[in-house]
Parts: sequence; structure tokens; C-alpha cells
Amino acid sequence: MADTAPHLHLVPDLHRPAARVHEPLWRHLLGDELRRLRHRRGETLDRTAARAGVSPQYLSEMERGRKDPSSEMVAAVAEALGVTLVDLTLAVARALGATVAAAPSEGIEPMVLTSRPAPAGLAPAVSPPTGPVLLLAA
Repeated sequence: MADTAPHLHLVPDLHRPAARVHEPLWRHLLGDELRRLRHRRGETLDRTAARAGVSPQYLSEMERGRKDPSSEMVAAVAEALGVTLVDLTLAVARALGATVAAAPSEGIEPMVLTSRPAPAGLAPAVSPPTGPVLLLAA
């Protein structure tokens, strides 16, 4: 019996630009650090928010990275948590640096799995990609 299954090829997707690995947003890292500091102090949202002069809901949204707070708000919460604005900023910058250092330095090359041969001039990928692979289904 003849093999009727199509031969599949992994080829570059010429219709999509290479994806870039995005750095996290500052507000997300800031929120993570604020939550870490608050938990380290064993405090509730209510208590920290009251000392900072913000609502517990607003502080919660800051911690979840949903708000992009003003520098005045960040300074007020930092003071309520017993840290300086400089120390808070440095902690967030270190977290950003660690995140960026851990991310791949190159973009992800989009590939398509197809039963058609690679376009002229483009060799199909015959070995597994060495970088990150993102499979999308349409």
C-alpha cells in the first residue's frame, strides 16, 4: 500500500514579522514589589492603604499592575511600607534587569507547518528549532 500521508515541512512564515520578547511593564514589577514588601511586614491592604492615604482598592490595583500610579502615589505607598522611593525604585529596576537577562536575546522566528515544499530560496527546517517555538492554530 502506498504512503498517502502528506510530507510536512516547517518553513519560515513570510507573512508574519519575527516576534519580540517583550519586557514586563514597570507597573507590574512595581506591584509585585509592593505586595512583597507588604507581606514581609505582615500587613493587610487596609492597614497599608490607610497609612498611605489611598483606598484599599487602589492599592490592590497597584499591586496587581492594573494602575499606573503617579510618582506621588508611589512615594506615599513606599513611605507607608517603610522604604525610601530610591530603595523601591532600585528593587524594581533589579527585578526588571533579572527578567530581561533571563529572556532570549533574539526574537522568535515565526514558522508554518505546511504540506507544501518551502518557497524557492528557503530551505525547510529539517531539524528542531534551537530557540523558542510558538505554535499557533488558525
